[in-house]
Amino acid sequence: MSIQTLYTAATGMESLQTKLDVIANNLANVNTTGFKKGRANFEDLFYRNYKYPGTQDSQTNFTAIGTSVGLGSRVQSVQTSQQQGAFQQTNGQYDMAIEGPGYFQVQDPNGQTLYTRAGNFSINATGDLVLGSASMGRKLFPNVTLPPEATNFSISADGQMSYVLNGTQTQLDTLQIATFPNPEGLLKLGDNLYSLTDASGQANPGQPGLNGVGQIRGGYLEASNVEPVQELIDLITTQRSFELNSQAIQAGDQILQLISNLRR
Repeated sequence: MSIQTLYTAATGMESLQTKLDVIANNLANVNTTGFKKGRANFEDLFYRNYKYPGTQDSQTNFTAIGTSVGLGSRVQSVQTSQQQGAFQQTNGQYDMAIEGPGYFQVQDPNGQTLYTRAGNFSINATGDLVLGSASMGRKLFPNVTLPPEATNFSISADGQMSYVLNGTQTQLDTLQIATFPNPEGLLKLGDNLYSLTDASGQANPGQPGLNGVGQIRGGYLEASNVEPVQELIDLITTQRSFELNSQAIQAGDQILQLISNLRR
């Protein structure tokens, strides 16, 4: 049984290591625009059953409870929190944030549509509204192009975009943002981007503020929804749990040592 203790405690340490990785990633992205924190979920492994509940004895009585010993734990999933991040006022004319459900749609140079909560947009050399990253700029989809002389770009809560040209305000198409049946099923790609999967369901583009779609806040950015204090608490409890599992391994090792010394 002491040998089993070593393996069981090791599964706990391995699971907790994954949780530590998740916490570290959350803390590393505490200042990342539009970042959604992760949460590690655990499940127990299968059990060694020495006696099943309801087993009949020699007097035709049935046991009320059984005898089962669990064999450890594992990571079930890393769930993405959809909690709204705080709003940061930037007064940037191309900055925008989503209040409520929804994702901005951007396109890769290869034409793939990707999704993001980051709204730190800018314009490129040809006047296209793009989401910048460390590697490339991705155009907002559907594409929005501003003339070189355009000024005072703005966007309303319902997604109506406009700019001023030669003293005249000109309306653009309404911004479309996408919602998903299961946004937690989106695949994280880095660069503040997600792609749809079979788990997330198909994207449903819609006008902001209608049919459950979030509204737009121009001149604001959505901050990360990471709560540093809570992450530090989780870090401490995870560290202590890791230490307890290591002590279980030490206890199992000491018992094995005692058993091996019995033959001397």
